Amino acid sequence: MIGIKPTSPETGYGYIKQGKPIGKNSFKVDQFFEKPDKITAEKYIKEGGYYWNSGIFVWKISTLINEINKYLPKLHERLEELANNTEQIKGRYAYKKLNETGKKIFNSLESVSIDHGVMEKSSEVAVLPADIEWNDVGTWTSLAEISKKDSHGNVKNGNVISIENNDSIIQAENRLVAALGLKNIIVVDTPDALLVCPKERAQDIKKIVEKIKSEKRPEIGTSISETRPWGSYTVLDKKTNYLVKRIEVLPSESLSLQSHNHRSEHWTVVSGVAQVQIGETLQTLNANQFIEIPKGAKHRLINIGESTLVIIEVQLGDKIDEDDITRYEDKYGRDG
Repeated sequence: MIGIKPTSPETGYGYIKQGKPIGKNSFKVDQFFEKPDKITAEKYIKEGGYYWNSGIFVWKISTLINEINKYLPKLHERLEELANNTEQIKGRYAYKKLNETGKKIFNSLESVSIDHGVMEKSSEVAVLPADIEWNDVGTWTSLAEISKKDSHGNVKNGNVISIENNDSIIQAENRLVAALGLKNIIVVDTPDALLVCPKERAQDIKKIVEKIKSEKRPEIGTSISETRPWGSYTVLDKKTNYLVKRIEVLPSESLSLQSHNHRSEHWTVVSGVAQVQIGETLQTLNANQFIEIPKGAKHRLINIGESTLVIIEVQLGDKIDEDDITRYEDKYGRDG
């Protein structure tokens, strides 16, 4: 483990206490300590031999598997089963992901961090002290510590108007965020959600995540942007009977030959060159050209240009659902 030499009595990090030396500038780990209060952290600094737990580990896979077998035997029993329940996703950036059975296995496993599950129990852990610039950046407040501040101590990013605010963090994306008279407040606006909380409660954001999970809100498992083997899409607007997407297709990639039972689609090319197949007919579309895809028609979108193809898709129908798709041919091996 990499242990960071502390420069202050930080209460937001866990600590590692060094034990017996085992080599040049390396020690057995004597004990792990959770985030301390300020008095305890000051004691650690005064005594010496304590390091911030950076969460940076170096190990051989075989060693890690052996330790998991010792301390998390139920997890170890399912590892091979997990590995056998993956599917290869082809495309320009190929990757593997869990199939439906693999997802069920994963979701059935105990939720435990590598720290609590293995590192704090193992007798095979060494710490290497490192005197480097390091920040956990695990909360918005820790990010603010390494960010540029204005004359009033505010960290501002994105499309922000700030008036008479002090020591606050205001993060925006495309939408304008206007803040007035705030002090020690965090405001983070994303396409998915808006967060507002006092800076001293930043560590409690996990309570919001737990609340979202307990209420089974869709935000916990879905995003307005999704990556696909051929590129990606972003949902711009959605209502009961229509949905608007921005679709980006990488050069030489294509969507599957498919049809939909409950919706028609309208494609407008924003940039790039598209080849559209409807039935047996092929048509080339350039920027500012559009085409209608009737409900039930077999169709496919292909990027035949040298740059990323961008289209705006409008879906119209009585059921707007990603499951409303029948695939007939797919270069990435998907069957659903």
